[in-house]
Amino acid sequence: MEGLTEILFYKGKSIRIIIDRKNRKRTHGREKSSNTGGKSMEKSILYFDNVGEQNTEAVIEAAAKRAAELQISHIVVASTSGKTALKMAEAVKGSGIKVIGISHQYGQKEKGKWEVEEEYKKKLEALGAVIATQSHMFSGIERSITKKFGGYSRAEVISDTLRSLFGKGFKVAIEVAIMAADSGYIPVSDNTEIIAIGGTRQGADVALVLRPAHSIDFFSLQVREIIAMPRAKED
Repeated sequence: MEGLTEILFYKGKSIRIIIDRKNRKRTHGREKSSNTGGKSMEKSILYFDNVGEQNTEAVIEAAAKRAAELQISHIVVASTSGKTALKMAEAVKGSGIKVIGISHQYGQKEKGKWEVEEEYKKKLEALGAVIATQSHMFSGIERSITKKFGGYSRAEVISDTLRSLFGKGFKVAIEVAIMAADSGYIPVSDNTEIIAIGGTRQGADVALVLRPAHSIDFFSLQVREIIAMPRAKED
């Protein structure tokens, strides 16, 4: 086995994390030399029993901690109303970390309407955070073609593959990172790492460390670390 599983209880919900198999303690980004002369790293991952909003606070806490450890300066958060992005912004207040909330595109629920709530928008702006949107990377025009003419687009294949194998929150985290990159809210380079947070329905249940990419260069995006995710997935 690569590690032991420790079951903790976070506000009434069980959380599994991987712990160091030799020392039987939680690891926090400790580097060690590998047999090949390079470096490897052992760190903890939060695994939730189920998807959902109840995991939000634990995800935010873990993301803030890992951002500080890696000196990451940008966190992208999927946030329909702005509420989850605000929680993240409050958690890193005064740290210099920039929070970018990415909401549904205009017209997702009602033509010409945006789902961000003005109250959250104002509070985010007061904290120096951003709440923004643009066309969804894994749907947009291609989904409208599918609806009208049938068939299945390549972008939808990518979307459903990520959703099926890793869960909706995982797919969403990658999608909002690309949307933030294409909107110019995060730096993009071979040496850049950000944290991206997604959720299955409401709130957050996935956090990833990514090397971001623009949509025109999608396959250069890299998932560098999983900070938190649900073990069970939504069918």
